[in-house]
Amino acid sequence: MTVSDALRQWRALGLHSTIGPHRIFVREAADVTRPALLLLHGFPTAGFDWQPLWHGLAGRFHLIAPDLLGFGFSSKPRDHRYTVVEQADLVERLLREREIARVHVLAHDLGDSVAQELLARHEIRRRDGTDGPRIDSIVFLNGGLFPEAHRPRPIQRLLASPLGPLLVRLLDRRRFERSLAAVFGPGTRPTPHWLADAWTLVSHDDGHRLAPRLLAYIGERQAMRPRWVGAMLHTQVPLRLVDGAADPVSGATLIARYRKLLPQPDVVELPGIGHWPQVEAPAAVLDACRAFWDRIGVERAA
Repeated sequence: MTVSDALRQWRALGLHSTIGPHRIFVREAADVTRPALLLLHGFPTAGFDWQPLWHGLAGRFHLIAPDLLGFGFSSKPRDHRYTVVEQADLVERLLREREIARVHVLAHDLGDSVAQELLARHEIRRRDGTDGPRIDSIVFLNGGLFPEAHRPRPIQRLLASPLGPLLVRLLDRRRFERSLAAVFGPGTRPTPHWLADAWTLVSHDDGHRLAPRLLAYIGERQAMRPRWVGAMLHTQVPLRLVDGAADPVSGATLIARYRKLLPQPDVVELPGIGHWPQVEAPAAVLDACRAFWDRIGVERAA
């Protein structure tokens, strides 16, 4: 199946920012009169995941949607040690390059972990009075916010194991599409076009061969849990979780853990929706985000 017109247009309207030795692909809707919204995608896809929400968000925000290092149309260095901390470094440099001092965040999956690291840095800067991007709010979608509530798929566990470099040779389009479709809701399965686009993004520059390295974030979540979860527990930054409850990876277990741990949990549960709520139920996600932003006082565009 060929690449969709939507993905072609997305790529054509994006640009690359050079950060150190890396080229980071960024899709942006730049209006400096509006508050900035940073969109952080998950594993294994790219910023194109936000395309179903793009027009609904662009009327309110200055949007910045990077492909994280190793994903999509960004650089994919082969012998690289990919970390969430480095991804946060690159994102902060993107923001500084655009002279963005304050930002709202909408994150999914791996992007949730990057958002947690950004939040931890925000808390340190607030306490110490140091310079750097400040976080005004975060909306989390399905992701591994708490390692103990995260249920990686068998293929992820295997690829992240010492066997990963051998097993990745068997990863082809058919296996990839079957694995992704399995974490969608029962009534919101991905279309063949979406799966084809996802494979295009993952396999660009043979990026699918990097899966064992990219999945190192699973172990990083364990090591960084005190820092990342601690930031969530003590922050004054408004947080909301919008979660597809039918997700076998980070659905009902995540919702329960979030409600138990956070002092004032703000949760919007999406019954029947799986791991990609922004793709499966974009209107519901937009409604939940807009209600949150209205409540905390994010100004609408004139």
